[in-house]
Amino acid sequence: MVSSAIALATTENVQQPRPASKPVQVMAVTGGKGGVGKSNVAINIALELGRLGQSVLVLDADLSLANIDVLCGVKSRGTLEDVFDARATLDDILVKVDSNVWLLPANSGASNLTSLTDAQYGGLIQGFSSLQNPIDTMIIDTPAGISNQVTAFCRAAREVLVIVCDEPTSITDAYAVIKVLNTEHRVKHVNILVNKSNSSQQASDLFEKILRVADKNLDVVLRYLGSVPSDEHLQLGVCKQNPVVLSYPGSRSALAFQKLAKKIQGWPEPKQPLGHVEFFVERLISQSTCAGVSE
Repeated sequence: MVSSAIALATTENVQQPRPASKPVQVMAVTGGKGGVGKSNVAINIALELGRLGQSVLVLDADLSLANIDVLCGVKSRGTLEDVFDARATLDDILVKVDSNVWLLPANSGASNLTSLTDAQYGGLIQGFSSLQNPIDTMIIDTPAGISNQVTAFCRAAREVLVIVCDEPTSITDAYAVIKVLNTEHRVKHVNILVNKSNSSQQASDLFEKILRVADKNLDVVLRYLGSVPSDEHLQLGVCKQNPVVLSYPGSRSALAFQKLAKKIQGWPEPKQPLGHVEFFVERLISQSTCAGVSE
């Protein structure tokens, strides 16, 4: 039985995160097309939030091309698929990436998360509720595209962060994500991050371009979070399997991630428990069911 399989038993003398009594800030990181640096943004922001003292749980929700464990150079002992198939507990698969930062890894080619049964979802809720250290922020690295899986995660999160690059296809796809979330799923507030920018002015101009179109056609509030400059050190960190904020902390991109993390830390704390990790999955169940999500 899946729910009993997720009853947690600590296997190491390493404290694990758990939901705190206060609501958890849940942020979905998405971007429309692939290749915009979504996973790099997610893990580097998580690491910087951890350095600021927040307890952060990163969910690699890209079940077809999961890669955050590879980016971090960590070896997972299992994936969410193992938990859902009762081969492992949630504690078994949690990977500590850095101080205050944990990863829930997915498995490339795993079955779609939104095709799970209510019993499996219930087991996951129980697992989250039994974790032991307080979680301040949960970051969900969504798949690329605008599939039902992507929109389900974005709807379930309190904050949505859309990554865009100054390329025609990236701009078009980022706007498509915003449009679908707003017109079909009533998402009213979206954060924008420009990645791989050549200058802060170029990034600001790109945001203004998207803002003008959105203001004309959509009922959504866009917030400019900032930009990450094009930086060879970020790619070098990828090659080293060591995120840039750890491998090159003085680089331009690392400094940008530090700035972004401070902005996110300054967001108002959630007032209602809708962002709490237990409620996150419950919302995902109901909304995915209403949307008719299937494999």
